Amino acid sequence: MGGGGSTRRVTFEADENENITVVKGVRLSESVIDRMKEPSSPSGRQHRGSGAVNDEELKKRIAEELALERARRDSEAQKRRLKQEQMYVRDEFGKLLERERISSNEHLTRAILRERAATEEERQKAQRFARQLDEKDRELKKHDAFYKEQLARLEERSAQFYKVTTEEYQKAADEVSARFK
Repeated sequence: MGGGGSTRRVTFEADENENITVVKGVRLSESVIDRMKEPSSPSGRQHRGSGAVNDEELKKRIAEELALERARRDSEAQKRRLKQEQMYVRDEFGKLLERERISSNEHLTRAILRERAATEEERQKAQRFARQLDEKDRELKKHDAFYKEQLARLEERSAQFYKVTTEEYQKAADEVSARFK
């Protein structure tokens, strides 16, 4: 990251107040300029004291500062990419969880509908059986009434037959008794 060595050339020069002007549109922060102004070796102090600027050392320091700045930017860019990737993964995870939730809800809904349909079918079957049972009950009551009516007729005929037979027996017994008296 940034340590690959840039082929970009930067030219710079020092103005009369020892401010550094960078050419070709590269901007340096105040902290970078302050660090470049600081003497890093005794030879740098001597040059500064005399008012002369060592071009090679200054180029080297600027290159180092640019490399550090580039590395910092690359690191920040990588952090941003990482955060974006994390957000993307979170979003995808959220979408996946949502799809799974929807899918499970659909399965649950289908299962509930199947169960309701089965329950409704059982309810209708129970109603059909209840109607059939009611019909059988009415039919049995009808048969019971018919047989009771038949039984009542037979009993009435039997009673009449018994009455006639008893009367005839009494008559015959009275006749026999009158004959043999």
